[in-house]
Amino acid sequence: MLEVTGLMAWYGQAQALHGVDLTVGEGEVVALAGRNGAGKTTTVRCLMGLHQQVRGTVRFLGRDVTRVPAHQRARAGMGWVQDDRGIYASLTVEENLLLPPTVSDRAWPLDRVYEAFPVLAERRKASGTTLSGGEQQMLAIARVLRTGARLLLMDEPSEGLAPVVVARIGAIIREIRATGAGVLLIEQNVAFAATVADRHYLLGQGRVVETLDSSEFRRREGELLKHLGI
Repeated sequence: MLEVTGLMAWYGQAQALHGVDLTVGEGEVVALAGRNGAGKTTTVRCLMGLHQQVRGTVRFLGRDVTRVPAHQRARAGMGWVQDDRGIYASLTVEENLLLPPTVSDRAWPLDRVYEAFPVLAERRKASGTTLSGGEQQMLAIARVLRTGARLLLMDEPSEGLAPVVVARIGAIIREIRATGAGVLLIEQNVAFAATVADRHYLLGQGRVVETLDSSEFRRREGELLKHLGI
């Protein structure tokens, strides 16, 4: 579904990514872990076409999208759940959900969204300004599912949330995987990533320093926590 080869990125003269290679298959959850400043968010911005100083190749569904604008990548089925959530504060929950266009027949209808996120159904008429952090995160995920995206790029979805909300988001990620969609999870929470991801890339100083399957990742969880400084 997603194949990234030799991805490099710069901020002016400073190089942030040094030849990142990664893949995400259909129905697969892949985690990209690393310390703050390792290049995780830069990577996802490059994948969405939001960073211009880039070299390397990004292929999505067999198509080279390296130079394709962000809006065309979104229309092709790439969806980004931003770390700042991007909720429109002046709109209600339901208006936020109805805003994005549908890009495929995989789009979740409102009734399915409300079944998966009962709290959003309860607060459908509430303004975005009144939502808690956990409710905003659920809305951000649900809004991308409403588009029918085939690949979800999720940037720190568990950050700052209560354990019960994190557990619910994990369940939703597993449900997304069951539909055949792919997920690239940008995540510093090693314990959370271990519960949902099939494979893990460890990023350090803009490079993939190690690739682990889920069993190896869980076995080395304590070591990785120390490495990531958590």
